[in-house]
Amino acid sequence: MSLTTARRGSAPHAPAAVRPGLVLAFLCVVQSMVYLDVTIVNVALPSLQRGLGMADGDLQLVVTAYGTVLGGFLLLGGRLADMFGRRRLLRTGMALFGAASLAAGLAHGPGVLVAARAVQGLGAALTAPAALSALTTTFPEGAGRNKALGIWGALAGVASVLGVLLGGLLTQGPGWRWIFFVNVPVALAALVLAPRVLPESRAVHDGPRRFDAAGAATLTAGLLLLIFSLDQAVTAGWTAARTVGGLAAAALLLAGFAAVELRAAAPLLPVRILRLRALRAANLGAVLMLGAMGTLFFFASLFMQQVLGYDALRTGLAYVPLAVAVVAGAGAASGASARIPARAVLATGLTLATAGLLLLARLPVDAGYAGRVLPPFLLVGAGLGMSFVPLQIAAAFGVAERESGVAAGLINTSQEAGGAVGVAVVSSLAFTRAGHAASGRSASALRAARASGFHEAFLAGAGFALAALLVALLLLPRMRTEG
Repeated sequence: MSLTTARRGSAPHAPAAVRPGLVLAFLCVVQSMVYLDVTIVNVALPSLQRGLGMADGDLQLVVTAYGTVLGGFLLLGGRLADMFGRRRLLRTGMALFGAASLAAGLAHGPGVLVAARAVQGLGAALTAPAALSALTTTFPEGAGRNKALGIWGALAGVASVLGVLLGGLLTQGPGWRWIFFVNVPVALAALVLAPRVLPESRAVHDGPRRFDAAGAATLTAGLLLLIFSLDQAVTAGWTAARTVGGLAAAALLLAGFAAVELRAAAPLLPVRILRLRALRAANLGAVLMLGAMGTLFFFASLFMQQVLGYDALRTGLAYVPLAVAVVAGAGAASGASARIPARAVLATGLTLATAGLLLLARLPVDAGYAGRVLPPFLLVGAGLGMSFVPLQIAAAFGVAERESGVAAGLINTSQEAGGAVGVAVVSSLAFTRAGHAASGRSASALRAARASGFHEAFLAGAGFALAALLVALLLLPRMRTEG
């Protein structure tokens, strides 16, 4: 990031000198909260349901309220970060996230908890693109940025896995409320430290700043409805009126957004940014890869608990080697991206992930952990770690600094939408297969039926990873800073 840009957007307590290593560490800690809260709640759902007396049908709202609002506001959050300052938006997001976490932990009724989760999602949607764009403006294109994105990519997988583990530990320890309380001191520390660590930066405008209100309204409403409808498809089915109607309305809103952007003087999503081949391929690849990743975490947890009989804590511990593999894969990708084309690194990672998912599709109902579960976990973990880094490099390649927030919001939105699409599509396939396979009411017949459905899910996840591999090979261009 240039000193001119930093000064122009400086706040009264701007740090005297930019220390990139400290900036990266700060941003990684902040971003880890967003990743953790995607998965930390899942393990605590049964305890949470008993504590608040929630109905089965309402329980999914605890998860979908966060994911829907997060996915719906990410791109808007990125644009606001460019316009009003990345540090300012990050601190605003952290304040919302911390306050909502406190409210969720103190909730004594389902309505308050679901509302607090929605506000958490809004805070995360402001924080995530602001953090990523602050990283890309701090580290210019080249080896330094590749290394930083390697650490960032490792964080994504590790924090998601640690969310499952931490959720189990806190739920079985001090109680489910602490999965929310744990966020509060981190948010407070971020608010205090941000002015001392993170320089302010924003897009430089030649004239008065303009805000595309019509674009923001149509895009945010369209994304909210799309992700909510995909979540509904898991429980209500694809042919249900609310699913079909929601998806149709989302398509109309997103079409309206496209029409608005073509005419807007200061569009929320500038058309010129979509002309970048690397960015287009990275976002398509992210949708497909996160479809595979969402399938992995959702159905591997179900397989271990409903087929292999693991409890919540053992399930969380089973993911630890996968997290280590993610770190190793991301580290290898970070170094390799400085020497060989990112396309080759990405293709290698996606090949490993595809192979691991195919092995999971062959797990027997009595699979031992060390011999049958661990090897595919290591393959998938290393593959995902190797894939995150080149995708993030490609998503930021060639993007002007003034639009880094938009690019960050776009790749985050693609990841969130990919996870939602993956779980929605694969769930319908897997649960239909499990229903057809159930031939009796005995425990062994039920386990076998569930295993059959989960095998179908892992095969579909491998299909997502394979499609992402084809995108990498056919659409991702060679980038000038490579080799």
